[in-house]
Amino acid sequence: MKILDILNKDCIIPELHSGTKKEVLEELTKALSNCKANLDREALVEVLLERERLGSTGIGDGIAIPHGKIQDLDELILSFGRSTRGIDFDSMDGRPTHLFFLLIAPENSAGIHLRALAKISRLLKSAHFRQRLLQAKTVEELFHVIQEEDKEF
Repeated sequence: MKILDILNKDCIIPELHSGTKKEVLEELTKALSNCKANLDREALVEVLLERERLGSTGIGDGIAIPHGKIQDLDELILSFGRSTRGIDFDSMDGRPTHLFFLLIAPENSAGIHLRALAKISRLLKSAHFRQRLLQAKTVEELFHVIQEEDKEF
């Protein structure tokens, strides 16, 4: 699986305007609606907030991978957002989060959902990749950085 199989350039936000966890989830969900117009954004944000109540998806090193499953979705979808200033996302290391990959899966898709989470996690283990994402200036640059790293895995 390649990240770019599920991440559309129109779902990339080069600078999040959000200041809270809920606002980040709303902004990333709105970006997803650029690719999937029929998404129930309010219901999706509730699913994501419910998942966050189980434990933060802020995994540390400035990274969060919020994720959830919804009905009436026929494929995995992904959005990406960056906050250069950082956002308190209740991260495991207590530090601000800068890089957000929001993954949404069909309700009955455990295997592919877990593979996608694992792929995103592997990519983000690279400090060099994270740094390149932080330094990119435009959607096109961000897309290109993800594309290059995606080829390596």
